[in-house]
Amino acid sequence: MSTATPAIALAPRNPLPPPPLPDAGTRWAVFLDVDGTLLDFADDPLAVRPGAPLLALLHALRQALGGALALVSGRTLAELDRLFAASHWAAAGLHGLQLRHADGSCRNFTVAAAQQARMHDVARALAARFDGVQVEDKHAAVALHCRRSPAQLPALHEAAIAVITQLPGYELQPGNLVLEFKPSGMDKGRAVLELLQRAPFAGRQPVYLGDDLTDEHAFASVNARHGLSVRIGAREPSLATFTLAGPAAAEAWLTRVLDALTHGASTHVRIPQGDPSKGDPTRQP
Repeated sequence: MSTATPAIALAPRNPLPPPPLPDAGTRWAVFLDVDGTLLDFADDPLAVRPGAPLLALLHALRQALGGALALVSGRTLAELDRLFAASHWAAAGLHGLQLRHADGSCRNFTVAAAQQARMHDVARALAARFDGVQVEDKHAAVALHCRRSPAQLPALHEAAIAVITQLPGYELQPGNLVLEFKPSGMDKGRAVLELLQRAPFAGRQPVYLGDDLTDEHAFASVNARHGLSVRIGAREPSLATFTLAGPAAAEAWLTRVLDALTHGASTHVRIPQGDPSKGDPTRQP
């Protein structure tokens, strides 16, 4: 007779509902993670590009929100600006280590040059021990990607935990098939709260879309402000209170949000209709 432990079928944990749409009296501040939320993952993060419909949608949605839309990403601000033509937007890069307010003022978390150089040496030496691990140099941080070799992640994680003790002032940030060495003391949740202190975000209900472990800090901050925390995908456990299946579903929902804001929400700017022949996402069927 077999002594193997029988498999147990676990029921879903209170399946999350899709997020609601804004009503006429709602004033939202929208915060959007990028990779895994707006963009599908790829082996090479630098090879990902947003499509023209998504770009048009985000620019129109930001206008409809009176500027109260921000990208909150592990990418640098320079990379976000390049991808989304968003150099005039409020945004948080490197999980909040870089932050730009809507008025253009910026603040950056910095570490001593010697500490940063030491971190780079340790991270690269660690990556060299594992076949298929890609190094993404973010200057203040270094990400080690396992997307080409996901089986390496458990051993890489264990080794990274051991070497992070050699790097005072740095912490390890796990993500979706990635481990990141980054300066400690900042996360996406703190970045969102910082943005919410100033116009045009102040006084609005925060709405955050994210897919990864790095977004859980933001979910916690948004929940504490009675906002909407929206998990993209099916990762469990999560502090999110709503869910959407993936980037395509997120884009479709944001399109519906834009429609709600531009048709009857008097507290938001009304956007002129685009040219239907160009597939403008603000156009209504």
